[in-house]
Amino acid sequence: MKRYIFSFLAIVLFSCGNNAQEKSVTKPEIANADPVEVEPENGLEKAYFASGCFWCVEAIYESIEGVKEAVSGYSGGHTKNPTYESSNTGRTGHAEAVEVIYDPEVVSFRTLVEVYFGSQDPTQINGQGPDQGSQYRSIIFFQNEKQKQIIEEVKAEVAKNYNKSIAAEILPFKKFWIAEDYHQNYEKNNPNNPYIQKVSIPRLNRFKEKFPDILKKKEH
Repeated sequence: MKRYIFSFLAIVLFSCGNNAQEKSVTKPEIANADPVEVEPENGLEKAYFASGCFWCVEAIYESIEGVKEAVSGYSGGHTKNPTYESSNTGRTGHAEAVEVIYDPEVVSFRTLVEVYFGSQDPTQINGQGPDQGSQYRSIIFFQNEKQKQIIEEVKAEVAKNYNKSIAAEILPFKKFWIAEDYHQNYEKNNPNNPYIQKVSIPRLNRFKEKFPDILKKKEH
């Protein structure tokens, strides 16, 4: 019993936010929709990933050479103008996601997908680490058939290394809603936050050890 209480308290204290009390599933009309393709701007393209707390994922992608910026937000749901509070109820269908703005001449979409699967536990359902709930589920978004094919190829390769099924959903990208200002660059701006210290930084360091060749020079 004491071990159970400790584990529960650890999840509460070191989680990205409130854990959803209700599990939502992706609606068929979202899963079967035609993807929206985002046009490049000034030679930069955008890709979208959901992999647990966006504080963690943002920091991982921003450490990659060729990534100009990663923006925290929400995607994959069925409501308009989601907020941190509403997405945490598990009723909006949205997951915490990041918009990765990158130079395809420096880093490829395939590499970003490999980072996606390699920087998380891809078998964990409806969560990542201590963050549990549908708002933390793993989703990888595609904007066209070429991207979808790349995602499926990488997922199939990754699956060979696990005895469990890969949990990540592969969904057509529809829209990205930018999160509140205080969520942006959260790890950089809040280095002493207990969650950042206990969860985000260790996850970032594990990623760096696994992908040393693609880090920005200052990150080595």
